[in-house]
Amino acid sequence: MFSEGFLGTSALLYMDIATLLFALLPFLLALSIRYAVLKQYRKHFISQITLLLTTLVVVTVFEIGIRVSGGFMEFSKESSLPFTFLLLFLIAHIAIAIAAVCGWIYLVVVSYRGYRREGIHATVFQQHKKWGRWVAAALTITSVMGCLIYIFLFIM
Repeated sequence: MFSEGFLGTSALLYMDIATLLFALLPFLLALSIRYAVLKQYRKHFISQITLLLTTLVVVTVFEIGIRVSGGFMEFSKESSLPFTFLLLFLIAHIAIAIAAVCGWIYLVVVSYRGYRREGIHATVFQQHKKWGRWVAAALTITSVMGCLIYIFLFIM
């Protein structure tokens, strides 16, 4: 976990894994959403749960790794960008990420409960599509920002 990464930068392995997940996440979300559009609801649900759980595990490992490795301040020392910019960008990233993940968890739980009670045509699914768009957009923004932070810290 704390060995050298595979992306050719000074980042550690757990950082490269997290960055790769976040680079792929918007595309994986699009595939999952496509299942719903094609009315393959079981595949949509399974893929959403898989992506959510994988994301939560990777973020947890990443957060533990950051703290054990010296924290954001330690990594920001190597960047050519001003610390204030990096910090403000990180704060915005974290705020959007927390909102996105909380929204994602809420959407999965509420949708699953609605499905169990009323089936696929439950009242809750009228709002599911609307909330799903917001969550997918927020997750995509978070993913892009996470990849940019990696670039800011280890490439620039």
